[in-house]
Amino acid sequence: MSPVRIKDHWREQRIFDRRAIFAGALMGLLALALFGRLYLLQVVRHDYYSALSQENRVRTDPIPAARGLIMDRFGEVIASNQPTFQLELIPDEVPDLEGSLHRLARLGLLQADDIPELISTIESRRSFDSVPIRLHLSDEEVARFAVRQFEFPGIDINPRQARWYPEGPLAVDAMGYVGTISEDDLTHIDRAAYAGTAVIGKTGVEAVYEKQLHGTNGFRQILVDAQGRPVQKPGVFAKDLEMKAPIPGKDVILSLDLKVQRVAEAALAGQEGAVVALDPSTGDIIAMASSPAFDPNLFARGISEQQYRALLDDPSRPLFNRALRSQLPSGSTIKPALALGALTDAVVNPDEQIYSPYSYHLPGSRHLYHNANHENCGRVDLSQAIIVSCDVYFYRLAHDMGIDRISAWLPLLGFGRPTGIDIGGEKSGLVPSRAWKETHFADPAERVWFPGDTVILGIGQGYFLVTPLQLAHYAGILATRGQIWQPRLVTGLRDPVTGRIHWKHPVLEGDLTMVSPASWNLVVDAMVGVTTRPSGTAYRQMHDSSYLIAGKTGTAQVVGENAKGASNERQYNRNKTLEQLRDDAWFIAFAPAGAPRIAVAVLVEHAGWGDVAAAPIARKVLDAYLLGPDGKLLPAAPRGQYSEPADLQPKAEPSLPTPPAPAPPVPTQQVADRTRP
Repeated sequence: MSPVRIKDHWREQRIFDRRAIFAGALMGLLALALFGRLYLLQVVRHDYYSALSQENRVRTDPIPAARGLIMDRFGEVIASNQPTFQLELIPDEVPDLEGSLHRLARLGLLQADDIPELISTIESRRSFDSVPIRLHLSDEEVARFAVRQFEFPGIDINPRQARWYPEGPLAVDAMGYVGTISEDDLTHIDRAAYAGTAVIGKTGVEAVYEKQLHGTNGFRQILVDAQGRPVQKPGVFAKDLEMKAPIPGKDVILSLDLKVQRVAEAALAGQEGAVVALDPSTGDIIAMASSPAFDPNLFARGISEQQYRALLDDPSRPLFNRALRSQLPSGSTIKPALALGALTDAVVNPDEQIYSPYSYHLPGSRHLYHNANHENCGRVDLSQAIIVSCDVYFYRLAHDMGIDRISAWLPLLGFGRPTGIDIGGEKSGLVPSRAWKETHFADPAERVWFPGDTVILGIGQGYFLVTPLQLAHYAGILATRGQIWQPRLVTGLRDPVTGRIHWKHPVLEGDLTMVSPASWNLVVDAMVGVTTRPSGTAYRQMHDSSYLIAGKTGTAQVVGENAKGASNERQYNRNKTLEQLRDDAWFIAFAPAGAPRIAVAVLVEHAGWGDVAAAPIARKVLDAYLLGPDGKLLPAAPRGQYSEPADLQPKAEPSLPTPPAPAPPVPTQQVADRTRP
């Protein structure tokens, strides 16, 4: 038997050698790859990973820009900023967002009801942004959080500048207010530009000029520890930290005169209504008041759900801007407009005296349209009808003009369309017409324009609706005898760094050249008679003025007399009719009548007669603007020119801007005359 080889040492050695060589080669390749990777990380991409490392120990915090000031025409500040502390969090650094917010609520730093909406807002922001969750912390609240801060990683207190309205509700409906940035706001803003910013303009000038007021944020880098808390490390670790200063927002200069604004709001106090006063030769808004008002600081501080609900549920509607949004029948303030239209279209003989008894009825109709208080005007011509506000005369005049003429004429005086004022929220009012009625009623029987619809339009009733701003705009057109200036609130923007001001020029929209000088004279003289003739409806309130006032009263029914249960104002008050059923009181005016510098419209809701409730308020506003401290008429600026205030001095916080003085006039923009359709 031949021997059997159990083990081949040479073969095993060769296999081992091959495996050793392979393993060595593999280890060499791996070592080479490792050294290559180290070379790539440490040498080739050193700058990149150094930057990443820097970001791990350095946090970039935004520095919100100071919001621009809002000032009146004389440099008096209406909206400013004040230092405050606010609570902020960085979502990435908060391990338990909802739990942390509820613990803050238990500390009294948040409202539990606001947490769901707060979470939605936080989740809609970038996870590495600092998100404000509570504005305007008191010293006691700052101390309360500071002793428990270790329990809230990613949440810190930062010093900021917060919006502050030193005059509270004054001019809030023109100026607007800022509020907390919502989810809807985040859909149309640059989130990076608003990092660290808690508020944004919501209404008025604050909203329309948000871009200019907001400014440009800066940033600063700070060293942080593993929990994201700032630390101080001097020397080499701090020398590469960067900082960029923010650029503050532009200051906005308004046309408002706060002295007149205060008078208007004080005169309206305790009533529901509005006052709008403007310069008829430029369209500049001198005063815009809506009553009751509200304190915009509530929103700037971060209004709670309970506070906001209280404002919404208030039956007097303080959040409703009556100056721009109240759409109500104009009452007899429309009579000068109808008179101009009838004269221009030769529908009426102004010298003819027409017998106007206590009521009017259409031919073939038994329905009676009464004079106010069922008075008999007797025989009156057009001028006398305006002075005594004879309803029967204007019932007949409206019927003679017809709805087609009226609906074509009134828009030329600014009715039925927005005036174009430079803040949002304006309503257009309504000038009814045959076409309008055909498209706005479901019942075919109601789509027909009836003669009675035209008759009541003659005294500003029925479907015809106006806003206080439109009536002030219309009074301005009467004052300038046909020039149509676009109303505006903002006259200039000031650069807070250089102090230079960019002035905005007024806009002339057109001129009613089709109206003859004789027609203008007749209507304006009649409006002067309203305030100077003993028979005039505003004689008692205006006749003792040291300057001539052209005016027109208006009383607009909220419901018919049958619903009131009375036939005149005395019975109305005696029967103690519900206040919400009382007539709305209107008054329009411009002064001085020969060279107008101010036009005003006043609305007092549910107050009765216009001469009793609205005219005294207008008188106070006119006096505040036209008279000096000695009660004498102030000198007028050159007529036909627009004077800009001189440059305000560059601001140095916390000092206020210096009042402006007159500067060279700006050439008036030439616009083609507006002609009737």
